[in-house]
Amino acid sequence: MRFIYYCVATFFGIGKIPGAPGTWGSLAAAPLFYLLMDRPLVQLAVLVVVYFGGVYASTQVERDSGETDPSSVVIDEVLGMGIALLLVPQQWPFVIMAIILFRIFDIGKPYPIRKLEKLPEGWGIMTDDLLAGVYANLFIQIGVLVVRTIA
Repeated sequence: MRFIYYCVATFFGIGKIPGAPGTWGSLAAAPLFYLLMDRPLVQLAVLVVVYFGGVYASTQVERDSGETDPSSVVIDEVLGMGIALLLVPQQWPFVIMAIILFRIFDIGKPYPIRKLEKLPEGWGIMTDDLLAGVYANLFIQIGVLVVRTIA
């Protein structure tokens, strides 16, 4: 079972790529969610499974490693990217915008993202990125609305 938790939490080893594991996790998740963007209910169902599966798997990896929020755990970035792309037009410029905005919010942790990070174990690991994805999505939705209004 430990191997399964590790695979889920590191998104099949993506989190072990040196340098910037969170960015690698985001980049790996973007094309997968791009393929689901035309099926928002399926995308939402996948996100629910990723959230709760990620909470459980990242809790197990955190306990096994003895580290708080290990950097190799990137299932939270997978969740955040999926949320950033939910109900966004299925075009690559929006995907790129989602990656950039999500990473800005994930790294910068504006209020209350940093507070959510303090939730226990996998709940904190996953929930702060959930909100970073929501923030990124809101910025994109506002941008789409403004462009549609002007055009």
